[in-house]
Amino acid sequence: MYEFGSGRYMTPKRRFLASLYGGRVDRPAVGSATSVATVELMDEMDASFPEAHLDPKVMARLASGAYEVFNMDNLMPVYSVTQEAAALGCQVNWGSSRDEMPEVRSRICTSIDEDVPVPDDFLAKPSIKVVLDAIRLLKKEYGHHVSITGKALGPWSLALSAYGVEEVLIATIDKPDRLARVLKDLKEVTIMFGRAQIEAGADSLCVPDHLTADLCRPEAYADYLLPIHFELQQQLDCPLILHICGYSLDRLQYIRQSGMACFHYDTKVSAKDAREAAGEEISLMGGVNNPSTLLFGSPDAVAKEVYEALEAGIEIIGPECAVPLRTPNENLKAIASAVDEYMAGKNG
Repeated sequence: MYEFGSGRYMTPKRRFLASLYGGRVDRPAVGSATSVATVELMDEMDASFPEAHLDPKVMARLASGAYEVFNMDNLMPVYSVTQEAAALGCQVNWGSSRDEMPEVRSRICTSIDEDVPVPDDFLAKPSIKVVLDAIRLLKKEYGHHVSITGKALGPWSLALSAYGVEEVLIATIDKPDRLARVLKDLKEVTIMFGRAQIEAGADSLCVPDHLTADLCRPEAYADYLLPIHFELQQQLDCPLILHICGYSLDRLQYIRQSGMACFHYDTKVSAKDAREAAGEEISLMGGVNNPSTLLFGSPDAVAKEVYEALEAGIEIIGPECAVPLRTPNENLKAIASAVDEYMAGKNG
C-alpha cells in the first residue's frame, strides 16, 4: 500500500484530516459526514437497524463498513438525526426493520416561548451514551489508521426537533429575538455533545444544521447561524464539517465565513458552482447524487460524477447526504474506485 514510487503514502486518517483543511494529500480523500449504511452493508457486516441505533457494538460494526467495504477514509457511526431528540425527551420511533429510518414522533415544546429542558444527565441518556461508546470502540480498533467522524446536531436542527418546523419558521417572522435566544441556548447542547465525542475519540465532527433554501431566505443563515457556527468552531477542538441538505448556493457566501473546516454540500448545487462560491476559505465534501445516481444509477454513472467533482476541485469525494438504505453497495464502492482510476489516468 505504501510502496516507494506508488504515489500513495498517507494513511486514510491523515488523508481525510488533511483534506478537511484543503492541505497536501497523496490522492483526494473519499468519505462522508453522514450515513453510508445500506441494507446490503447490514448483511455484509452482520449489523442491522434498528439495533445499530441502540447498541454500541452493532453501531460501531456497521460504521466500520465504510472503510472495510467502501474503502472510505473515515468512519461515521451516527445514522440518523434523532439521538439528541430522544435524549431531550422527544418520542422517537427507532423503526422495526432494517430498511426503516428512525423518526421523531413528538415534540418537547409546543411554543417557541418555552425553553427546551436539557436533562442534567444528558450525556448519560441511552441514545447519547451509545454514540460515545461506539466511538470509543472505533477508536480502539481503527483510530491509528482511519479517521473517525462524530455528529452533533447544530442548534437550528435541534430546534426543529424540539419545536417542529412550523413553529421555528413562524418565529423567524414573528419572534426573531426569541428564536435567536433559543438557538443560543441550544448551541450549548451541540458543544456538550461535541466535546464528549472528541473525548471519546472523534477526530472531526459533522454538524448538521438544516437551514435550507426551501425553508428560509439566505440571510437567515447570516442572521441566526453564522455567529453561532463561528463560535462552535472556536469551542470544539477538532475540524467541523457543516452539513446542510438542499440548495445552498445562495448562502455559501455566508457559510464560507463561518470558520468551519468543510461544507458537505448537496448536488442541487453543481460541483463547479460550489467550488467557485466556497472560494479558498472552506473545503468541500460530496459530489455524488443520492436519489438518482447512487440509488438507481450504475457504477459508470457514479464515476462520471466523481470525475466532475474532482475536476472542480472538491477535496473529499462522497455521497451528498445519508444514502438511501436500498442503495446498491457496488455503487458506493465505485466512488473510491473512480477516484483511483482518475488519479491513475492523471498520473499517466
